[in-house]
Amino acid sequence: MSRSLKKGPYIDPKLLEKVLSLRKDEKKIIKTWARHSTISPEMVGHTFGVHNGKEFVAVFASEDMVGHKLGEFSPTTKFSRHGGRMQRDIEAGAEQKDAAKMAEPAAGAKAPAAKK
Repeated sequence: MSRSLKKGPYIDPKLLEKVLSLRKDEKKIIKTWARHSTISPEMVGHTFGVHNGKEFVAVFASEDMVGHKLGEFSPTTKFSRHGGRMQRDIEAGAEQKDAAKMAEPAAGAKAPAAKK
């Protein structure tokens, strides 16, 4: 659910202060733990180090990101893959196709003809 229009978007005051103090041409990463802060137009063009619980993930704010939260661009969990037998079969089939593609050029290459 979005925040009330009467209240407006939430932007961490300290984060906004840091953004306004920097010039756009400065390429300094602004470290923040404020994942819940909304990206405002003043933040466009700056790079933020958004904490994901373990490390700071670099997020470059563009115009398309205005209105979204900083935390949306810094995932907190690492997706490994879906498991199960079906997934293993799919991956095995993909590996066989790759191996077949690699073997085709080697088998199809002709030896150079000997000079007479």
